[in-house]
Amino acid sequence: MSGTLNKVMLIGHTGDDVKMHFFEGGGSIGTFPLATNETYTNRTTGERVSNTEWHNIVVRNKGAEVCEKYLKKGDKVYIEGRLKTRKWQDEQGKDRYSTEIHCSDFTFLSPKGENENNGNNVSA
Repeated sequence: MSGTLNKVMLIGHTGDDVKMHFFEGGGSIGTFPLATNETYTNRTTGERVSNTEWHNIVVRNKGAEVCEKYLKKGDKVYIEGRLKTRKWQDEQGKDRYSTEIHCSDFTFLSPKGENENNGNNVSA
């Protein structure tokens, strides 16, 4: 394979409502946290262990507006996109990094009644 691939697929629950940022010229960005869970049984103790991983989701323009309208905290959603890491400096001048999922497609998975746009697939 001569090319490279940067693709992420997640199914999880939103940790908060979508936060919107609007720009001059009509562009917009929506951001929200997404939780994915892993549950397994510890072989030595037999105890059930559950781990939650948090992901920073970024959606642009029309997709962001759709997410803001229909996604609420706790909704289940399928996200497809790519990883992007941002670098900045904090108040002490230290380099800080943040990894985000830049969403290209999403599908709302919450049961009907919890989410009016149930099962709709949208390309962001």
